[in-house]
Amino acid sequence: MKCTPLIAGVLTAGLLLAAAQIASAAGQPFGKTADGQAVEVYTLKNENGMTVKLMTLGATITELHVPDRDGKFADVVLGFDAPAGYQSEDNQYFGCTTGRVCNRIAKGKFSLDGKDYTLAINNEPNHLHGGAKRSLDKVIWKAKEFQTKTGRGVRFSYTSPDGEEGYPGTLKVVVNFSLNNKNNSLRIAYRAETDKATPVNLTNHAYFNLAGAGSDSVLDHQLTINADRYTPTDDTLIPTGKIAPVDGTLLDFRKAKKIGARIKKLDDQATIGYDHNYVLNRKDAQDDALVFAARLRDPQSGRTLGIRTTEPGIQFYSGNFLKGQQGKAGKTYAHRSAVCLETQHYPDSINHPEFPTTVLKPGDVYQSVTNLFFSAR
Repeated sequence: MKCTPLIAGVLTAGLLLAAAQIASAAGQPFGKTADGQAVEVYTLKNENGMTVKLMTLGATITELHVPDRDGKFADVVLGFDAPAGYQSEDNQYFGCTTGRVCNRIAKGKFSLDGKDYTLAINNEPNHLHGGAKRSLDKVIWKAKEFQTKTGRGVRFSYTSPDGEEGYPGTLKVVVNFSLNNKNNSLRIAYRAETDKATPVNLTNHAYFNLAGAGSDSVLDHQLTINADRYTPTDDTLIPTGKIAPVDGTLLDFRKAKKIGARIKKLDDQATIGYDHNYVLNRKDAQDDALVFAARLRDPQSGRTLGIRTTEPGIQFYSGNFLKGQQGKAGKTYAHRSAVCLETQHYPDSINHPEFPTTVLKPGDVYQSVTNLFFSAR
C-alpha cells in the first residue's frame, strides 16, 4: 500500500499517540523506602484527561485527577509526595491495597482447621488491616503495565510467605487497576491463591474528597449507600454477629443525604462518627455480579463517584481520625476532610460463621472486582 503524505502524517501521529499512551504507563522512580528499596509510580491517563497514579509500595493509588462540571481537574484522593510520608505515622492507609484481611479481627485471634492463630494487635485490642510490619500496604509489589480492549492498566503482584504477619499459607496476590479510555471509570480486580487454608479479605483504602484533596471538609458531600442493613459492633468496633436494619437510624443513606447532617450525634459513640459496615442489597444477584454499592457527590463541583462491586459489604468511614497532617503539595488533611468507601466482606468474618466466609482454600481462587465511576453534573 502506498501512503500519501497526508495518510503518512496521520499514521505517524497515530503511532506517536500510541507510543505516548504506552509511555504513560511506564514505571517512574518515586524515591526509596527507609530501608533503601526503590519505589516506582505508574501513570494511567485516558482520552478525557482522567489521570491515575499508582505506586509499587502497597499497590497504592497516590493520585486520581477527575474533572468537575466545568472541565476543571482536581486530585480527589489523599496521599503524600514521597515514600517517607507513606511510611510515617501521618499515613492512615491512604490509597493502599489493604490485607491480607482488611478491617478488624477480634483480639487478633482465630482458629482454622483445628489450629489457633495469633496476629499483631495494632488497633488495641484488635488486629487491623493485615498487621503491623508486613501487611500488604507496607511491602513492595511487582508491577507491569498491560492493555485492555477499553484502555490501559497496571498489574501488581506480591507473594506473601507462609506465616507472614501470623497468617497461614503462602498467598499469591494480584491486583489489576485498569482505566477505561472513554468513560472515567477505574476497575480494581483482585485475585489470590493459597497453599493452605487462610482468611483473605482485600480492599482499597482510598480517602476521597471530590472537591479536591486538601479541601476543608467532606461533610457537605451527599452520600447514597445501597444497603437496608448493617452489622452492629461492640465498643471496640467488632461485629456482635447481628445484622440490623438501617431504617430509623442515623446510618440510613438509602436516599442521598449530606454526610454532616447527623454526624454530630455519633460523636459520643464508639465509632466517633461513621465507621460502619453496610450489608449491600444483593438479593437475587450472583456472587460474581457487580451491584450498585454507593454514590458520593460534591454539590459544589458536581463531581460524582459511583461504586459497583462484587463484594457483600462496604465500610463507610468519615475520616474521624484525620488530624491535620500535611500531605501532597503541602496541603492539610483536616478532621473529616475525606471519606473511605471500602468494598469488603464483613469485619471479623473469620470468627463469625454466620457471615459470608473469608476462608480461601488450596485449589480455590479468591476473586473480587470493584468499579469506580466518575462523572460531573
